[in-house]
Order: sequence, then structure tokens, then C-alpha cells
Amino acid sequence: MIDGLAGMLETAQSALFERLTLPVLFDLGLMRFAEDAYAATGWLLLGLAQIAVLWLVLRPLEAWRPVEAWADRRAIRVDVLYTFLERLGVIPLFFFVTLRPAVESLDAALRLFGYIPPQLEDVVPALAGRPLLAFLAYLIVLDLSEYVRHRLQHRLSWWWALHSVHHSQRQLSLWADDRNHVVDTLLSDLWRALGALIIGVPGGQFAAVVFATRVIESLSHANTRLGLGVLERLVVGPRFHRLHHAIGAGHEGPARGTNFAALLPVWDVIFGTADFRRIALPTGIRDQLDGVVYGDGFWSQQVKGLERAGRVLAAEARRLATRAPGGSTP
Repeated sequence: MIDGLAGMLETAQSALFERLTLPVLFDLGLMRFAEDAYAATGWLLLGLAQIAVLWLVLRPLEAWRPVEAWADRRAIRVDVLYTFLERLGVIPLFFFVTLRPAVESLDAALRLFGYIPPQLEDVVPALAGRPLLAFLAYLIVLDLSEYVRHRLQHRLSWWWALHSVHHSQRQLSLWADDRNHVVDTLLSDLWRALGALIIGVPGGQFAAVVFATRVIESLSHANTRLGLGVLERLVVGPRFHRLHHAIGAGHEGPARGTNFAALLPVWDVIFGTADFRRIALPTGIRDQLDGVVYGDGFWSQQVKGLERAGRVLAAEARRLATRAPGGSTP
């Protein structure tokens, strides 16, 4: 079945590329980008398939057993825009084009100094020839990396200034996963790509890991009371992740939050940030209750995020200046 679906996707990708993408590239004199454009065409179709599945599967769950019932869903519209921009490849394609030279230069520099990223199969020979086991191993390693990155997003004030765009949604839904500041997305994608580069994750395995993680992340943001039963402590679900977005629980306290894991709650258990309470708290950021505005539309959220990060960095620069030799301390 999986092979059949993959074949259908490849057939559709080839047809769309030959009938639409290739003629446009030819007319614009951009045939040198044909290979990248073919990959982007596949990304577009895969994104459309993801969005369709998410809507067909998760939206009925939200309607059937919602945590919150909203008479007005207009606040969710901007999250739908974020989802289409991300899943259809607009933002990833931009980062791919701009970051690829830097990543390739880093890879070349590492190889020049004698470092050739080993694949996990080289470190753990038992995984060789067992692609499913290798996939699970890469999934676990990269999920730990994502947990560390998420902790930093909450710990570093300038990064939280950007990441707070994600947490400012008061109506958490299946669309909220991709609601991120573009600079936050850039840093997250760079973190993920460099992590994969360092441990030598093959391209196909990396794409599969990202796809599996994003499916779980969409589910975990859904506005549903769905419980995962015996899997509750093995896979991040809506109840577990909702506490991460909850006012007073998700981004406060000594750890600056709780339930940071993207896929496997075991990291929260190991590092003492797990909260398995079966409660549904309002979501958002506490200062929103005091009237702080994070923006209603895409552009206002992007601008306000940059303004917050700029203020944090400026304050940090002033603090460092007063502590420098010859500076005055307050």
C-alpha cells in the first residue's frame, strides 16, 4: 500500500513538473534549477496531501470532542496561512535556497579537516541493512536534539521573544503547529539540518524523520480531548502538549515551561520537565491577560516578534557594556 501511494505521488509529481513547472523554468531561462524545482514540486504535492489528511482526520476529532468550543474561529485563520506557507514549501524552499550554500560549505570544511560525518550504521553496525531500525534510531537521536532546542527557545530571552509568536495563540488547534516567527523557523530548521549533518543522516531517512515528527506535532496541537491510552507516556499527544501551551504551566517556573518534547515524552521524564496531569487549562501567555498584544495577522506578528527580540538584545548589550572595563555599573 505504501509503495502504491509513493508511486501515485511520483506519477503526479512528474506530470505536474512536465506540464507546468518545466515550461515556466524554460520561459524564464532558469533551467539550471530544474533538479531543485522537481524536488520542490514533490514537496508541494506532499504538502497538499498532508494538509488534506490533517483536515480530514483531525478536524472531525476537534468537532467531536473539543477541549474548547469557539463561537468565533477567526483567530485561527492566520494559523491556516502559516500551515499553507510551511507545508506547501514556500518557507522551506526559501531557506533551502539561502542556506544550502552555507551547509555545503560547512560540510566541505569538515571534510577538509578530515571529518566525514559517520552514519549511525557505522557507529552501530547492527543497524546496517535494517532501514526500519536505522530510521527509529535517527528518530530518537534527532528528537532528543529537538528537545534541547525547544528548551533553549524558552530559556534564551531573545529566542523566546520570537518563539512567543507560537505560544500567543489563545485558540489552540490542529493548525497551530506551524504558527512560528520566520526567524524562529529559520533557526529551528538550521538546528535540525546541522544536527542531521553532524551525525550523517541520509537524505531519505531525514525526510522520513521530519515527516513523522510533524504528523505527531499536528496531532498534539489539536483541540481535542482525545486520549492515547497506554501510549500516553510513550508518544506526545494533545493532552500532554496542551499543558505546554497552558497559561501558568507551559512557559513559567524554574524550567521556563513543561512538556517540551516533540515526539517522545521520555525526554521530559528524564530531565524533570514532564507534567502528565489530566487537566485542560486556558492556553496563551500570561501577560496577554494584562493586555499585551502579540499581533493578530501574519505581518503584525512578525514585526512585533522582531521588535521584542530587538529590545531584549539591546538591553543585553547595555548590560554587557556597563560590566565591561571602564563601564559604569548601575
